[in-house]
Amino acid sequence: STMEETDREAVATAVQRVAGMLQRPDQLDKVEQYRRREARKKASVEARLKVQSWINLSVCGCQVMLRALNLAGNKTLRKKDLHITYRTMVTIHFEYFKIISFKVFKNNSYSHSPAFFLVLLLSFPEIVRETHDLIERGELLQAHRKLMDLECSRDNLMYEQYRMDSKNTHDMNLIHTYFGDMQKLSEELAKQLWMVVQRSLVTVRRDPTLLVSVVRIIEREEKIDRRMLDRKKQTGFILPGRPKKWKEKMFNILERTVSTRIEGTQADTRESDKMWLVRHLEIIRKYVLDDLLVAKTLLDQCFPPHYDIFNRLLNMYHQALATRMQELAAEDLEANEIVSLLTWVLNTYTSAEMMGNSELSPEVDVNSLDALISQNVVDQLLNKYMSTLTSNIIGWLRKALETDKKDWIKETEPEADQDGYYQTTLPAIVFQMFEQNLQVAAQINEDLKTKVLILCLQQMNSFLTRYKDEAQLYKEDHLRNRQYPQCYVQYMIAVINNCQTFKESIISLKRKYLKSDMEDTLSISHANMDATLDIIAKEGCSSLLDEVFMDLEPHLNELMTKKWLMGSNAVGTICVTVEDYFNDFAKIKKPYKKTMTLEAHRRVVVEYIRAIMLKRISFKNAEERKEGAERMIKEAEQFRFLFKKLAAGSGEDTEGLCDIIEAIAEVIKLTDPSLLYLEVSTLVSKYPDIRDDHIAALLTVRGDASRDMKQTIIETLDQGPSQPNPNYVPIFKEITVPTLTVPKLLK
Repeated sequence: STMEETDREAVATAVQRVAGMLQRPDQLDKVEQYRRREARKKASVEARLKVQSWINLSVCGCQVMLRALNLAGNKTLRKKDLHITYRTMVTIHFEYFKIISFKVFKNNSYSHSPAFFLVLLLSFPEIVRETHDLIERGELLQAHRKLMDLECSRDNLMYEQYRMDSKNTHDMNLIHTYFGDMQKLSEELAKQLWMVVQRSLVTVRRDPTLLVSVVRIIEREEKIDRRMLDRKKQTGFILPGRPKKWKEKMFNILERTVSTRIEGTQADTRESDKMWLVRHLEIIRKYVLDDLLVAKTLLDQCFPPHYDIFNRLLNMYHQALATRMQELAAEDLEANEIVSLLTWVLNTYTSAEMMGNSELSPEVDVNSLDALISQNVVDQLLNKYMSTLTSNIIGWLRKALETDKKDWIKETEPEADQDGYYQTTLPAIVFQMFEQNLQVAAQINEDLKTKVLILCLQQMNSFLTRYKDEAQLYKEDHLRNRQYPQCYVQYMIAVINNCQTFKESIISLKRKYLKSDMEDTLSISHANMDATLDIIAKEGCSSLLDEVFMDLEPHLNELMTKKWLMGSNAVGTICVTVEDYFNDFAKIKKPYKKTMTLEAHRRVVVEYIRAIMLKRISFKNAEERKEGAERMIKEAEQFRFLFKKLAAGSGEDTEGLCDIIEAIAEVIKLTDPSLLYLEVSTLVSKYPDIRDDHIAALLTVRGDASRDMKQTIIETLDQGPSQPNPNYVPIFKEITVPTLTVPKLLK
């Protein structure tokens, strides 16, 4: 056969060539060298034959394809067009095969068959289109599989080119350009992946499979990256676009998504809503808790364990929150906003409502979480808060007092508490404000609560001094026109009662908010406030009694006068007037009311004795003395009955005030002048603060003592012992005797 003949010819030719080479004995040493040279020639011939067959195959492929297009009835393609297309395709493929045939395949190094590579070249645009369609349909895994195949072919081709001729950038660029659409595909796919990653917390609930697919694609790319980097270490060759670092990009996108989520929760501004910060922080709390619960229960299952996705996300949220809280802390916050922020940062964040939620445990350990804002920033905020609060409290207290003063001039009586005691709203307003600020401070920490309490009580101290001054001005205004204000007495009673309420409220506030070991730090301040309140109450009571005695003045002026002796009802009127005032004074709280009853009792007696010492009457005879003395005794009894009634049984006359009137009456009533010294000395021993001028005035009223007798009695009295009542409070020292009518011989 023809094949056999060809073989025989080849063998004969070979024998002839070998005989030509080995004609001398020394040529035998070069046999190995000849053998290698002939092998290279043979390989070269075979390579050329292969290239020719591939070109033929390529041309055939083009013809088959064009014929198929023709047969498909594509009427728009004219014969001329077909020839142009045909020539172009042949030229393109011939150009590429020039590179491949003479370089890549020279050493039979390419892993695929030439036919495979030809099919790849011809079908590349179609595969790109298919991959693009798969991406658009959301079939990401299949799209990535095709992309990987394309990339693998391109990568191997470029690597072989690099191995043969690493400096030939022209041919490398040619390959890179041809596969340019593949880079766009990769970017398109990446864009879809990042969209899924951005919505991963939503996707994981609706379509976890999609998220798993994305993670698988990223894992595949990570594997390829590692392989490429290993090859770079060995050969120095790395493909353009590698490593892709899609895992790193995924975490970057998650981080940006978390930051955007935190920042995007602020819906309002201070201008549109005073509670903007409270709302903002509450939305953050809810979002973060929900997101982390989803991440722990669902997201964790979609990622390989080495991604440590929950802890990575936890860290991202913590960092995003720290950034946001620092931004908020740097704003010009109001006092209540500082409290809202610090309460959230220091307490809410680690509470069961957020990171301390039992469902996040044990993965989230609140004790190991870093602070969201530094202690330095916390201190700055607290200092600003205390400074703002101080000026706020001063302003609030001033406003509260101004509002209260407006009530004092009303024509309607003040309100009474449940026990019927008059009061104004001032103590309630002040302590409600203190309470609110203390409760707010307590949300942050104990230290701030104590500081706020000390601040409140310091400001209270200053406030009470102003309160005292305003009460004094109120009294002075009234004295200028006693018809105004209409309810002066009732509002002064309310001021007095407020002092008791303030005292009780201060004790209550300290008991509730002050630790026992801090008690000493406020004891001086507390004592000062109590002293100021006692002064306000005492001055208030005194001003009310002044009111009473201004009304009593005309009736007191009738005492110890001729009219009085003739049967005036001055004391009866005095008792009725006092009782009438004390119907209003019943609205005074007990500690002050008791003091006031005693003070009224004392002042009535003092005014009565003063009337005696004014020497408005001098009895003419024993009958007048008897009549006057009996009237005094009767009136002392009237006073005793009145004040016992006013004290409702609790205010016995322990000082024996009415007894003084009776003792003076006994001196006046005495019928035997020889016993006068004895009677006077008894009086002086009981009431040692009686002065000589008092005795002189008393003897003048009696009307029967000579000048010598007065002098003898007064001089002798100085040696006598005194036996006062143990409860006696000196009363005569308050009483002055008019000096012009006192005889000059008396001391």
